[in-house]
Amino acid sequence: MGYPCVFDGDSMTSDGPKEKEPEMGEEDEWQLFASAGYASAEAVVESEDEPSESEEEAWFDGDDIEANGVSLDWDAPPCPTPLGIAHMIKLGVCDHCLHRVGGRRTKNSGAEGGKEIREDAQARNPDIAKFGAPELCPLCEDLFDDVGNIVSRVAESVSGVQHSTMQFGIHLPKDLIQEEDRIRSRHGAPGSRPLKSAFVDAIQADLSNLLSDVSFVKENPDLMIRVDGLTLRVDIDIRPVFLYSRYRKLSREIPQTRWPCRACRGRDEGCESCQGTGLQYPDSIQDLIGEPIREALNAEDTSFHGMGREDIDVRCLGSGRPFVLEIKNPLVREYDLEELVSMVNANASEKVEIDSLEWTHKKRVAKVKQHRSEKSYTIRFKTSETQDEVKAIASIEALSGTVLEQETPKRVSHRRAAKTRKRKVVSVGKVAVEGDEIEITLRCEAGTYIKELVHSDEGRTVPSVSGVLDCECEVLWLDVEEIHD
Repeated sequence: MGYPCVFDGDSMTSDGPKEKEPEMGEEDEWQLFASAGYASAEAVVESEDEPSESEEEAWFDGDDIEANGVSLDWDAPPCPTPLGIAHMIKLGVCDHCLHRVGGRRTKNSGAEGGKEIREDAQARNPDIAKFGAPELCPLCEDLFDDVGNIVSRVAESVSGVQHSTMQFGIHLPKDLIQEEDRIRSRHGAPGSRPLKSAFVDAIQADLSNLLSDVSFVKENPDLMIRVDGLTLRVDIDIRPVFLYSRYRKLSREIPQTRWPCRACRGRDEGCESCQGTGLQYPDSIQDLIGEPIREALNAEDTSFHGMGREDIDVRCLGSGRPFVLEIKNPLVREYDLEELVSMVNANASEKVEIDSLEWTHKKRVAKVKQHRSEKSYTIRFKTSETQDEVKAIASIEALSGTVLEQETPKRVSHRRAAKTRKRKVVSVGKVAVEGDEIEITLRCEAGTYIKELVHSDEGRTVPSVSGVLDCECEVLWLDVEEIHD
């Protein structure tokens, strides 16, 4: 079974000054609490201001720690020597810590294994028996006594949450970790487990006995569990699940994602303008697809990650637009996908439809959002002057293969950077002229503003259909025919 890992030291560079570290995201911050077998490793960087080894050894005079009426003797041999084990017993370490730092093979593990080591040492030297148990173990401060309490709290917290994998982390006081490491590294057996990782081992061992169908992993767990070593508070983070599909948008009246009300900006109570919904549009592709799935998985909310988006009044046909639906805090993580597809299509009838769903992972979100693919469109527009059919077709077909220069359209200037983008018209297909209306099928590079290609946006797109026809053009409708993913 795998365990999460943590690195407690600061990252260093040898080629120059240390760069400012970026703000940590949710998962990066989580790693500060995760533990593994190598979790207590710390980066040590020598500097001129640090004391030398001789100064360090002189400073540890043995009087800085006293436990069980015995001062820490820095000259005592380390475990697993008999004198080393005797010294640890005299200090009053608990049975669990005696087993993990003693370095002796025993029939049992944990506290039972430590008890074997203690009894063996007392048999060799009966005087050791007079050193009773201290108020607190100098290594763990009796932290292992709380393992059963923590396990029961974790089991209670995850009850009712479907899961098969788990990642466990613990937050312990820094001074406790440092003091334990100082004693263990000098008096414990080589390779003995640090406090933090040993404590996590003990919790996970008991959890495995209680939750036999759960495994502990390093990456992509169903649940992240964090325990505060001081308060014993248990926090459960239910990781989201992800579904990949492609949608076809059949309506010209719905946005891709939720659109907050312009009047109340989406506050919970809403307003008269949005009839208390907090939404500018009551329906969205996100909710038409996501709500049936959210309810089926008993989740809290959804996030929608599409490969681009179309305008509200634009349909998306063909094989559809790729997207990933993120379902947050689901209590159910497994469900029949065909049944989910049926539920979505019934909920979004005549507005949105999907053909299939597949489970995926978070990395798929970045791939979908960053992917740039050519698209085929059909657009119909009206001209201010009736066109000669032959000349109009020839003029429009001449745009095939041209590179457009498109300044940021006025309609999106409030949310897009002001710059000129170069986009290619890959090909122009069918051109149909019917009086003062023209319909074109064309294929363009990703990111092309198709409406502006037609009406020119007051000359902000060059060349344009309006320019080659030398008349004003008004877009009637636009369809995305295919996304060539």
